[in-house]
Amino acid sequence: MDRRFLNRSVAGLVLAATAASGAKAAEATKPHRMSFHIVSADPVMMNVVLHNIAAAAEYYAARNETVAIELVANGPGYVMMRADKSPVAALITETHAKFPFVVFSACQNSRKAMAKAEGKAVQDIPEVPEATDVPAGVVRLNELQEQGWTYIRV
Repeated sequence: MDRRFLNRSVAGLVLAATAASGAKAAEATKPHRMSFHIVSADPVMMNVVLHNIAAAAEYYAARNETVAIELVANGPGYVMMRADKSPVAALITETHAKFPFVVFSACQNSRKAMAKAEGKAVQDIPEVPEATDVPAGVVRLNELQEQGWTYIRV
């Protein structure tokens, strides 16, 4: 066998292995992106989503991996973001204190609908301090999915 051919073959295998290893390393350092969608006014489901968020954040932290998490609350699930009615306001505060990178998106279409149903002005529907207003929850979820975020509905 020609020694030059053998050297080129070995070099080719080393390059291929290095490229595969580099791709695997790049994938391992790619941040995880999770969007949670809550549409239920059920306090049990609100607790489930917050505990799932904490579990995911702790899991990736233990692996030294980056994770971005956003919770989008709309429809009946918007009540989760209401300072005056949220059954999980204290748990939202606790979750945000422990994982400040978690975004709590509050659908303003849902806020407007609740204000109208209650005969109130929108600004009279108070939100938990952790809430980040988004015009429409479904649009926000669509944007996240278009950016490659994983969608998890609770």
